[in-house]
Amino acid sequence: MPQPGPLASHAEVVRALGSTFVPAVLEATERQLHHAPRTAALIAAWPRDVAADALAMRVNAALHALARSEAIPALTALYRTQRGDFDAAIGEALAQGDAMIVDWLRDPPQTNEVGRTASIVAALMVARRRFDMPCELLELGASAGLALNLDRYAYTLGGREIGCSGSPVRVAPDWHGPPPPVRPIAIRSARGVDLRPVDIADPAARARLMAFIWADQQERLQRLSAAIAIALARPPQVDQGDITTWLPARLALPQAERCCRVVVHSMALQYLDPAGRRAVEAALREAGARADATRPLARIAFEWTAARDAVHLSLTLWPDGSTQHLATCHAYGAWVEWHGPSD
Repeated sequence: MPQPGPLASHAEVVRALGSTFVPAVLEATERQLHHAPRTAALIAAWPRDVAADALAMRVNAALHALARSEAIPALTALYRTQRGDFDAAIGEALAQGDAMIVDWLRDPPQTNEVGRTASIVAALMVARRRFDMPCELLELGASAGLALNLDRYAYTLGGREIGCSGSPVRVAPDWHGPPPPVRPIAIRSARGVDLRPVDIADPAARARLMAFIWADQQERLQRLSAAIAIALARPPQVDQGDITTWLPARLALPQAERCCRVVVHSMALQYLDPAGRRAVEAALREAGARADATRPLARIAFEWTAARDAVHLSLTLWPDGSTQHLATCHAYGAWVEWHGPSD
């Protein structure tokens, strides 16, 4: 019996993450891929790990973008109703959109998932519990920089209301375990880096962000739309650059006294090659060796495990370099199983 291709294989992963429509799209795309010979050839010759590169999610987003554009009525109708003849609509879309899909696949995903900020905020509060001071936020793989505005969002974490009450962006994951310790989140400065930053002022860039949200998850779409509106009013600072050179340069800059420097990355390091990951680790070790109680360093990681069987939220604090596994999380932040401290 032939093994399923990369799209159908990933359908089960997506189904486990709570979607029903997207797995059906991926499975139909696998069956109808012969209608898009250029796309099929690119997928067959993909030079890297298809899971780490989120290849299936690139294909899904390209089809979502086509549906949102209303260029192919049958596909738009399928996405609007989320029922009907998947194979016919997607086969037509693959045939008509082959060139567009190929172009879409060449760039990495830009989800900028706002739901992950709940876990980041929880980790920031644990860091504040240890170092009672404001922080300087540095984000790796920041995309459009929506996470850099995390102090403008409202959160419900383990039954506790945190953050900016009245914000149009409310992040309330299903929380398992005790609540995190509640501490004020004070962001003195926030800056990020991305190889291909998303210009939030560009309508096409905003449309690309929306396309990467799963079509059957309206709450995520609405939350992203509200976060974009905040970003248009308060544009995040995201530099275009390579993480491996940007991070050492930022960490070498003078750090204000009684300000915790915090490096954050969520689903970013998987896109680096082994040399790039080693460069990040070396930069953090060297900066950690310079940290002290008045100028501490923290690292918040929201990443897949090496086996890609779970997403872990971890916090490393210097000067001692201790690491805590704070939580196991849904990949997009829909639920959090908290293992960290509580008040």
